[in-house]
Amino acid sequence: MTTLRVILGDQLSHSLATLRDADPKQDVILMCEVWEEATYVRHHQQKIAFIFSAMRHFAAELSRRFQQVRYVELNDPANTGSFTGEVARAIVAHSIDRIVVTAAGEYRVQQMLDQWEQDFQLPVECRQDDRFLCDLATFAEWAGTKKQLRMEFFYRKMRQDHDCLMDGNQPIGGQWNFDADNRAPADAACRPPKPFQIKPDTITQAVLDLVEQQFGDHFGDLKPFHWGVTTKHAQQALAHFIQHALSNFGRYQDAMVQDEPWMYHAHIGLYLNCGLLLPLDCIRAAEAAFHAGQAPLNAVEGFIRQILGWREFVRGIYWLKMPSYAKANGLQAKRALPSLYWDGNTQMNCLKQCVQATQRHAYAHHIQRLMVLGNFALLIGVKPTELNAWFLSVYADAYEWVEMPNVSGMVLFADQGYLASKPYAAGGSYINKMSNYCQKCRYNVKQKNGPDACPFNYLYWFFLDQHRDQLQRNPRMAMMYRTFERMGAEKQDAVRQDSQLFLKALSFL
Repeated sequence: MTTLRVILGDQLSHSLATLRDADPKQDVILMCEVWEEATYVRHHQQKIAFIFSAMRHFAAELSRRFQQVRYVELNDPANTGSFTGEVARAIVAHSIDRIVVTAAGEYRVQQMLDQWEQDFQLPVECRQDDRFLCDLATFAEWAGTKKQLRMEFFYRKMRQDHDCLMDGNQPIGGQWNFDADNRAPADAACRPPKPFQIKPDTITQAVLDLVEQQFGDHFGDLKPFHWGVTTKHAQQALAHFIQHALSNFGRYQDAMVQDEPWMYHAHIGLYLNCGLLLPLDCIRAAEAAFHAGQAPLNAVEGFIRQILGWREFVRGIYWLKMPSYAKANGLQAKRALPSLYWDGNTQMNCLKQCVQATQRHAYAHHIQRLMVLGNFALLIGVKPTELNAWFLSVYADAYEWVEMPNVSGMVLFADQGYLASKPYAAGGSYINKMSNYCQKCRYNVKQKNGPDACPFNYLYWFFLDQHRDQLQRNPRMAMMYRTFERMGAEKQDAVRQDSQLFLKALSFL
């Protein structure tokens, strides 16, 4: 019996369930670069290059273990352009008797996998993706019938289940969350290390040439390309973070600095989400650094919470709520995504900085995504479908399962509070506190109204005014609505007038 073992582009792990019990001589391993995956949204050029190069390197590693690795490159004249088409070709070429695959990370791809048994009239074994630390059945049981989910309580359960930063049944340090210690703006002591970088090898250079030829009109700069593309590279990137940045990650994780896109962040999301790194390995490495005295508890706990808590939490919500989650629009947002998200053509320096960093690196850290790019989209009422498509397109770590709950739930409050307890809306004062962007901006962050005022200032209050019916009963928003009422009619009218003028002229900024 010959088994076809299909590996998707975000399943680049040697411990993948698909590969267990594989016969090195008899079974066929299939990997393929397909047009439909590269273009279902217009992915950043570096994102496509990273995934294709990582796939080619992974296939080369598999070839040292398995005799039959079938790898289909994008420019192969026989390439059908789809996963299903390539599976069909492999079945004929190798007289396949059955198919083994690991569950897909994205809903639309899983729908495709679910059709294969009918399409090919062959048995298809779809195995659970156990690279994640909370299986979907366990998450669904935890979620139960709750109308709202809170990551903090899920995170505590995960800490206990995986005995992570625990002292018996209590958290080390006497508290679960040190987020209050992790909100410092940059100061004189903030000197971010250089990011981990890898020089492209022959395989990567061939991919860069391919992407330049086939996807040169996509968003983003293709070069310089510095990402690692193998498991070894990903492990080196993790080690670089642990050694050079983890100790200050907590303190400065929310800080933003002009022309400093990397800060003290790990830049490993793309390696985790394609399988080159495994989450538990990252968690244990950070935990070991704490116990060795190499990094303080607030930094280590903050890093681990992002992986053991938030990453697993958003994946659980995605699979629990799809496909309806993709249509969520609780605030009835209707505005098209402004062109500035693609070209950075705006006089708002914070937005320009974040868009330009995204264009150059296919990366921006979480506060840039949430409190600048996301916050602005929330305040002006961008359609969730359009902002989701943008985030999915432009970031190298973006897959729908992680991107959509963050955007629809955390950024746009489109799920009406299922994921987040309140909208993460803010005025210019937050950006001024956490960055130095405002110092070089054409707008005055201290000014509340008028043509020179920071647009975030009046757009924030306009957002609250526009969504009073949905938000004023939220206990976490009550104080802000009381503040708005105390402004008086004249200031409220100025907020409405400035916002309407700004939104009318938005396409020309």
